[in-house]
Amino acid sequence: MKLTDIAPLKIWLELEQKINERSGLNASVFDVAGVRITDFKRWANKLCPVIKADEKGQNYICAVAHQNIAAQAKRTRRPIISECDAGLMKLVVPIFIGGEFLGVAGGCGYVLENGEVDSFMVNKTIGIAKEKLKDLSADVPVMTMDQAEAHTQFIQHEVDQIIKESEKMP
Repeated sequence: MKLTDIAPLKIWLELEQKINERSGLNASVFDVAGVRITDFKRWANKLCPVIKADEKGQNYICAVAHQNIAAQAKRTRRPIISECDAGLMKLVVPIFIGGEFLGVAGGCGYVLENGEVDSFMVNKTIGIAKEKLKDLSADVPVMTMDQAEAHTQFIQHEVDQIIKESEKMP
C-alpha cells in the first residue's frame, strides 16, 4: 500500500501547505522509501535551499537525517523531534494503516531553542565560505520544544483525519 492509495496527491499537498502555513517549516510528506511525494517547497530559511542544492548537502545532511528520524518514527510508532547534522530541527509523524508503515509527514528548517546551526559541519560538508554561511544562518527561526510538540500534535491530527476519510471510501 502507498500513501496515494489512501488519499490523492492533492490531499497530501494540502497537508504540506497546512503544515507550512501553521508552522513556517519546510513541510513535506515522504513515502516509505524516503522520497517526497510532492514538489511543494516553501523554505523556512535561506540556508536550507543552499544545503539541498548541493549534492553533498542533500546526501550527507538532509537524506541521512530523514532516514534516521523516519526509522525512529517507524520503530516507535510515535512522532519524533530531532536535529539534522546542520543543527536544524526536523519533526515527523509516522503514517500507519493498520500495522503497515507508509511514510511520514513533517517539517524542518528551524533551530530548537538553545540550539544553533552547526556552521563547522555545514562548511566541511558543502564547502561554503564561512562568511556566506554566517549570513545564511543569521535569520534561521527558533522554535521552542513546546511549539514543536504542538506542531507534531497538529500533524498527527491531520494525518488521522486523512486516514479516517480513506476508511469511508468504498
